[in-house]
Amino acid sequence: MRLNRIVRRASAAVALAAVTGCNFFDVSNPGPIADDNLNVATAMPGLVTGMSFDLSRAYDAVTQGVSIMSDDLYHSGSYGPGEGLWNRGIIRPEDINGDWGAMHRARWVAEQGIVRMKAVLGTAYDTSPLAARANIYAGLSNRLLGELVCNSVIDGGPSGDYKLHFSRAEAQFTEAIRIATGLSGAIKDSLLRVAYGGRASVRAWQGNWNAAVTDAQLVPTSYVFVAPFSTNTSAENNDLVFETTTRSEFTVYNTYWATVKDPRVPWDTVRTSSGALAVGQDGRTTFFRQRKYLNLGSDIPMVKGTEMLLLRAEAALRGNDVAGAMTLINQVRAFYSTPAAPLPSLSATTLAEAWPILQRERGATLWLEARRLWDLRRWNAETGPAKNSFLDARDKCIPISLNETQSNPNLRGG
Repeated sequence: MRLNRIVRRASAAVALAAVTGCNFFDVSNPGPIADDNLNVATAMPGLVTGMSFDLSRAYDAVTQGVSIMSDDLYHSGSYGPGEGLWNRGIIRPEDINGDWGAMHRARWVAEQGIVRMKAVLGTAYDTSPLAARANIYAGLSNRLLGELVCNSVIDGGPSGDYKLHFSRAEAQFTEAIRIATGLSGAIKDSLLRVAYGGRASVRAWQGNWNAAVTDAQLVPTSYVFVAPFSTNTSAENNDLVFETTTRSEFTVYNTYWATVKDPRVPWDTVRTSSGALAVGQDGRTTFFRQRKYLNLGSDIPMVKGTEMLLLRAEAALRGNDVAGAMTLINQVRAFYSTPAAPLPSLSATTLAEAWPILQRERGATLWLEARRLWDLRRWNAETGPAKNSFLDARDKCIPISLNETQSNPNLRGG
């Protein structure tokens, strides 16, 4: 945990004690909850809420790092050595212990929670909205890992192909769809939309573009499913807001996005009392402030209908259908266009013209949602007009963490 976050949360605890008049250090600990006490149906809502919390914490952690591992933002801060190296495309095992742990905690809590739910609920599992939600959280956790890690490591096992996370996610989204299909009303519709959207993406990442398109077509353009954040406690905060508002650790300056005005990529300049452009926490890099997330309770999207249109557009390009792809891209632009920030239609007649447009449109639509590194990684492996060279001389994924290597007998040879 970074020093400033420790200080901030400690200060909050002291302030709470002062306001309430209680002695913070005299609070008695009733002890841990016995594991058996969770083996009741009434504990299941809390179990699923915990899955959601851990997934949000993972997104909170990686959204910041991924922003400068990719081209979403640029580092203007004082943290090191991790962030300073990530900004240069160097991702070391010793610098990503927290991110690796947060992502795997979210996956493990969801997957083990599902095991518990099956045992506790019995046949009621098959008709439980909570069971569908649990599988969605597991699927999203595995998708996050598949998109970001170089290798899979499951619960102390050996190193494997990162795409294992995609196949696990696909199975979990499919299970959520099976359960949700038997429900009715608004809860059914909501669960199916996020499950189909999540499955569309991981099917695409496994090369099954036809099935991905089938799923993507079932998600309305306006649909958004988020990782929720809150101002209730510091643990529930969207910390990217703190780092780009209270501090100036990440800047839009020196990125492609600083050269465009797009309602999907909102940012502004900050000036000193003398009128000069402010600089970041490092004292030298110009600070352009992101304005997508405005407060500590701002949610981070994880599944969006507009991404589904872009998945379909990419599938069209892979099928050499430039006209079809551009139609879908322009539907996205029309959705986000505003009178103050109009997004005129784009045109292309060749794959060489269309692929850079698709890649920019995904970048703008998914900006600061922890998705860009994966897109750049997979396009970097392409040949022909789909090739993207941004990651050519940079690390392309998050390696197995040092903590994992040192504690896992399958990795350290012990």
